[in-house]
Amino acid sequence: MADVVDSDELLRRIQRARTCAQQEEQAWRTRSFGLRSSDPEGARDAAVRMLAYGAVLRVLDEILTPGAHPGDG
Repeated sequence: MADVVDSDELLRRIQRARTCAQQEEQAWRTRSFGLRSSDPEGARDAAVRMLAYGAVLRVLDEILTPGAHPGDG
């Protein structure tokens, strides 16, 4: 990565990543609920992916707005 980016571009990239993570989390959530009765193993895999995207989303939220989010415990 040889490109030099300014802080505004970095912020835009983080915001795009957050939007992508949010969309993926929602897609996997929908998939997880849809597969529960027909494919329990697939539903479990979808739930794990949903949790992973949720974790990425929380990290990106903390980068964008530090301290504005309540802790999990």
